[in-house]
Amino acid sequence: MLLPAPSGYEMAVAHYMRDALKPLAAEVTIDRPGNVLARFPGRDPAAPVTMVFAHMDQLGFVVRTIDRNGFLRLERLGGVPEKVLPGLAIQVLGQDGTWIPGLIGSKSHHVTPADEKYRAEPIANLFADIGARSLEEAQQLGVQIGAPAVYMPACRQLANGRICGTAVDNRGGCTALLLLAEALARQPAPGTVWLAATVWEEFNLRGAAIAARSIRPDAAIGLDVVLTGDTPDLDGTFSTALGQGPAVMLYNFHGRGTLNGTIPHPGLVKRAEKAAEAEQLTLQRFAGVGILTDTAYVQLEGEGPAALELAFPARYTHTPVEACDPSDIDQLARLLHRLLCGLDSGFDAHRY
Repeated sequence: MLLPAPSGYEMAVAHYMRDALKPLAAEVTIDRPGNVLARFPGRDPAAPVTMVFAHMDQLGFVVRTIDRNGFLRLERLGGVPEKVLPGLAIQVLGQDGTWIPGLIGSKSHHVTPADEKYRAEPIANLFADIGARSLEEAQQLGVQIGAPAVYMPACRQLANGRICGTAVDNRGGCTALLLLAEALARQPAPGTVWLAATVWEEFNLRGAAIAARSIRPDAAIGLDVVLTGDTPDLDGTFSTALGQGPAVMLYNFHGRGTLNGTIPHPGLVKRAEKAAEAEQLTLQRFAGVGILTDTAYVQLEGEGPAALELAFPARYTHTPVEACDPSDIDQLARLLHRLLCGLDSGFDAHRY
């Protein structure tokens, strides 16, 4: 969570994942777009090849222009909620690779008209302040048009072992990949398993598709977050909650311009339910509109791998204070290992 990795600039997390996977996998590579691919050989050549993937990137901003006084105008890089932005701490990537601290300005409350106090300003009206006094000084600090920026990285401990901060979506998925890698190193699955830490999900959802194009899996399991219905603002909207175990996504659809989504492979759903029962885990169920993940595009690769989306619950998604319960991530990894160990030569990737 403390490693900044906006879409297109995932290097820090990619190198972390590569180094963590190397002692566990038969081979680890980073492909041309930046996906980290780790192979875990299976025991049975007739068993299906499975790709399990989670995205490394986080949403953020791109510098659109720099004015003569050194203030930055930003564009959104991914689904940034504009209502959380005024007064927010950020950091901008300089040309030398260092991150420059800054903030998004907020008009002083004392002089804010009443009609503005309850309005979310579009990002085009906002500006970032890095302390520069001029365009030239901002450039000397290393900031140029096109530079990425992120929420100031943070990770805080809450009560009951829960945590909040930046990029819970989807560093929790990356953590599940690493826990799964440890389990596969101890006990291999029948079929070969590829773990993929992927790029570009928050930008265009295409990084994982490129990984699937080279792996050509029979089954593909995406790991991401599901929204929770356990806060006052979403009470009754969803049945998912923190601390109640991993979730299976039974339906998602973007619903805002992108006509794509995922309805999972029925056979994989049944196997996930049986794996949860064998591990004595609660498997939460989720269906919703407004969510789109890498799986929607991975399922279109090759001959169409059998697709499944498993997840951990998260609150306040796409804000600087995303929250989760790490116990859900631990259980997600256990569920995955049990599921993969049951994918033998008897598995049929056909949907019906």
